[in-house]
Amino acid sequence: MRFAGHNFEPLPSGGLYWHARETLLVADLHFEKMASFARKGQMLPPYDTGLTLARLEADLSRTRAKRLVSLGDSFHRPDASILLTNSDRMRLDAITKMVDCIWLSGNHDPVPHAIGGTCLSVLELDGLTLAHEPQKGAKGLISGHLHPAARLLINGRSTRKPCFVHDNRLMILPAYGASTGAINILSPAFSGLLNWPSVEVTMLGRDRAYPVSPRRLIAG
Repeated sequence: MRFAGHNFEPLPSGGLYWHARETLLVADLHFEKMASFARKGQMLPPYDTGLTLARLEADLSRTRAKRLVSLGDSFHRPDASILLTNSDRMRLDAITKMVDCIWLSGNHDPVPHAIGGTCLSVLELDGLTLAHEPQKGAKGLISGHLHPAARLLINGRSTRKPCFVHDNRLMILPAYGASTGAINILSPAFSGLLNWPSVEVTMLGRDRAYPVSPRRLIAG
């Protein structure tokens, strides 16, 4: 995937590997989302953090990245880091010791946490801006927040999957967390953000990511 003069590898997990910088980019991990719901009385299985960590461990092992940048909403709520089980905390601590971790703030986790690594609001790197929320008119911005998905019509049947979407000025990554939802990129939430004549869409598949023509996308 070519974006703003740089080459990236979109992973089927929803991660984005920047080979030149040996950096793995992920967005919207939402660690402890189910545990946060459980604290409100909603009895949901609190296994999402473990599943997301397994996905992260596999991508770091595969890419051999030396840096991890999480583009905000790493935790589902500001105090969620203290909800981690001992096992999940040990796994996350192991990741922070293995690679340089940079945690960008999001709307769900706007304040720094006690997990190892560096907490920032925005990161500037090689002429690109890494931040949580997409901005209209941005140039060279890689973000998350909106959990993009695309619905594709093939031979009269439709399929809907999370996706990467960019117009060579703004890129929005799919949500990486195991319990996150997704929003169709044709929905009002994306209105005005992207220059559609230049939009490129890459949908997540089981074993790889697939570029698709925006002309084949449908709402819903």
